[in-house]
Amino acid sequence: MRTLDTTTHALFLDFDGTLVEIAETPDSIEVPADLVPALTRLSSALNGALAINTGRPICEIDRFLFPLRLPASGIHGAEIRAIAGGTIESNVPPLDPALLSAVFRLEKHSPAIIVEPKRFSVAVHYRSAPDLAGVLEKEMQAIVDDEPDHLALAHGRKVLEIVPKDVSKGAALAHLMRLPAFLGRRPIMVGDDISDQPAFEEAERLGGIALRVAGELHPATLADFAGPSRVRTWLLQSLETCEG
Repeated sequence: MRTLDTTTHALFLDFDGTLVEIAETPDSIEVPADLVPALTRLSSALNGALAINTGRPICEIDRFLFPLRLPASGIHGAEIRAIAGGTIESNVPPLDPALLSAVFRLEKHSPAIIVEPKRFSVAVHYRSAPDLAGVLEKEMQAIVDDEPDHLALAHGRKVLEIVPKDVSKGAALAHLMRLPAFLGRRPIMVGDDISDQPAFEEAERLGGIALRVAGELHPATLADFAGPSRVRTWLLQSLETCEG
């Protein structure tokens, strides 16, 4: 396992499937009691060079990690908070209400489908109805094709999401790496899903490291971590090393 050097590294962490286990619904995740204290201590050890890089809105991450408000990228890069406790900013427009209405109509296929609007994107979760993946992908692609050419259909772990085409977790990582707390450090990106791939590539382009978490995308034999519990153990071990 790669060693986290708190004097030279900057750390970027996905949330679902990386820090916490994937759950049946976005709101039913469980945040381990030791996660917030560990991230608080780690942020201090890294002199602020710790950020969450997630597909969730930043306000949701704040709720799960309260009272911690780390630098963050949310909604796959559509939102950025540059400094801990700072304001959340975005340079992309909210989704058209007509598009949201079209996506909500997909719930007709099954009560197990969950539509999650995020202001700048909209996700359709089908974890409890995996047999509908093909139908949902076809209909969501049709919705995207009817819109102006600034949106794309993204895939994740039992989720499809309409997102702004010109944002990504990779671009968000590059933006954060130019800020004072991160500048001059080597980035480590830890993630588990397709949307983390641009951030993996950007971290490596900047001379850093990509660490993958096993799950539906990365098999355990090729992943750096067997699951979120192993990521959390690595974080705690890194703290013990730098504080010992």
